[in-house]
Amino acid sequence: MNKSVMVIMLVCIVLLSGCKQQATNVYSPDGDISLSFSTDNDGKLLYEIKVKDSLFVSPSAMGLVEKSGLSLSDGLEIENVDFNSADDTWTQPWGENKTIRNKYNEMAVLLSDGSTVGLTVRFRVFDDGVGFRYEYDVHNVDSLFITDELTEFNIANDGVSWSIPASFETYELLYRTLPISGIDNANTPMTFKCGSVYASIHEAALTDFPEMTLKHTDGCRFKAELAPWPDGVKARIAGGKFVTPWRTIQIGGKAVDLINSSLILNLNEPCKLETTDWIRPMKYIGIWWGMHLGVETWYDGKRHGATTANAKRYIDFAAANNIDAVVYEGWNKGWENWGGSQEFDYTAPYDDFDIKEIAEYARKKGVKIIGHHETGGNVLNYERQLDNAYKWYSDMGINCVKTGYAGGLPDGNNHHGQFNVRHYRKVVETAAKYRTTLDVHEPIKDTGIRRTYPNMMTREGARGMEWNAWSDGNPPSHHVMLPFTRLLSGPMDYTPGIFDITYERIKNSPDRKQWNMKDSKDCRVNTTLAKQIANWVILYSPLQMASDMIENYEGHPAFQFFRDFDPDCDWSKALEGEPGEYVVIVRKAKDRYFLGAATDEESREVEIGLDFLEPGRVYDAVIYADAEDSDWETNPAAYRIMNRKVSYEDKLRIKMARGGGQAVYFRPIE
Repeated sequence: MNKSVMVIMLVCIVLLSGCKQQATNVYSPDGDISLSFSTDNDGKLLYEIKVKDSLFVSPSAMGLVEKSGLSLSDGLEIENVDFNSADDTWTQPWGENKTIRNKYNEMAVLLSDGSTVGLTVRFRVFDDGVGFRYEYDVHNVDSLFITDELTEFNIANDGVSWSIPASFETYELLYRTLPISGIDNANTPMTFKCGSVYASIHEAALTDFPEMTLKHTDGCRFKAELAPWPDGVKARIAGGKFVTPWRTIQIGGKAVDLINSSLILNLNEPCKLETTDWIRPMKYIGIWWGMHLGVETWYDGKRHGATTANAKRYIDFAAANNIDAVVYEGWNKGWENWGGSQEFDYTAPYDDFDIKEIAEYARKKGVKIIGHHETGGNVLNYERQLDNAYKWYSDMGINCVKTGYAGGLPDGNNHHGQFNVRHYRKVVETAAKYRTTLDVHEPIKDTGIRRTYPNMMTREGARGMEWNAWSDGNPPSHHVMLPFTRLLSGPMDYTPGIFDITYERIKNSPDRKQWNMKDSKDCRVNTTLAKQIANWVILYSPLQMASDMIENYEGHPAFQFFRDFDPDCDWSKALEGEPGEYVVIVRKAKDRYFLGAATDEESREVEIGLDFLEPGRVYDAVIYADAEDSDWETNPAAYRIMNRKVSYEDKLRIKMARGGGQAVYFRPIE
């Protein structure tokens, strides 16, 4: 052998033997997404993602930091790599889609420091994105105190993003459209576009851990930032074994691919409830909007909204209009001290609200009651009463509860830290014990646990309708931003459906009082009426509210859409859209279809194929559209109702005014 060749070979052998780096790869089932994992010479963990062979996430750090100095992220070597795959379907009792396909390739990388720390980094790569989590086994420890997460999302190229600022207390913030490199921090889901690829960073299966936000570090690089306990510790772990939530990146070639993704649900555990036949979607109305407008109060007195007489009036309206349920806010004692030390009593109605009489009246009318538990942030007071309060409701046949957490938490805890994550889980488990479903306001963000606990039906967790009553309101772009951002995490109780858009009916009411922020007399909903109807379809919630005061619906022809609307959908698909610009979504419920389309501040025309309809059938399409002269600023209440016979071969041209929309009810002709 040539001497020079031998030297080169020896050098290569030495270099290879001295390098600890070991790369591993896994591909999506369709081969378009690839993920690589490696450790560097110091045993630090790294991953990268390619989409169609183009670098999408450049090498990014992984791991956690522990308070004692125990190394959970470096000095680790790969011991083994296991590969697996799955392709199955599962069903849920309700949801955008009741049948979901779960198809992925998995890579589980087993690492160890040789003595104390064992770690499995589990990656699952789907056709619609990537999820990974940390599964730790730390020997001979009683507890662990996590002080930081090192996970990075180093986006390979700049692009455009849509997100809200990071906050450990609230999600009720307006969305921003910024260059990826221009974000200082963000809550998740953080949606973005690089080149022709759309993506969204979020998390799945948040169980006993703080929420993750994103902190900008440099260029298009982001690092996980966890909500802390008051002492700065991020997560308290009993014992040495624990599993983190999944870190997720949904990926698609079109913006609507993100909406149509089931990745986050697929990364959650199957249903833990023995039975689910008691869980069902509902349409509802309620006593609450008058409080936000300032013509009624939550506390008792001459303007009290939740009275026995008013409650019965809403029950009568629900029974006459094919509406399943009614919610009453301000029924129980404790509201009179709002803003102070909240001490709500969850089994003590105000004297003018006879809850047992109301419950019996509703039962006879075939209407359900949705209970209401506001905490004002005093979760300790709520937990002391939790079991008794849910049993008390259940004994009266009230098996759906709206909760609220508007206010500071005790002892310096924040809304999105591990303390409150544990609280939210305690509530959903207690509710399940009494076969009760939940609608949570001021929640921890949804991460798919509705698969595991389907009685967790919907949440708020963004700027909803109430902001239009006492502030500058939500801009027209907000309604078409939410499906591509907040709603990627799960259903939202936005409470659409205001018909008195500029509050003409109550502007001159002597009962109207300013109570919150800006003078409410200057406010309105930034929308057209047709868009309000479309939002019942677009802003998905299995508990869907018609949010206006019922006098604004009585005798209104456009309210027929809500009478016909079925919130118990079987299948959904986002057809077209761009974040913050427009969106078109269709949902099927039994043999009927409901389509909602909406636009931002710009007028828009789109043509939609109707090939989602069943072939061989003819449908009566009842179209609720903007009028020719509709405009969200100058003529919001103008609308028209049209009928057209259609089939799956047809196309529908949708014309939307500025800030407007369109809703269509497809009814099969027998």
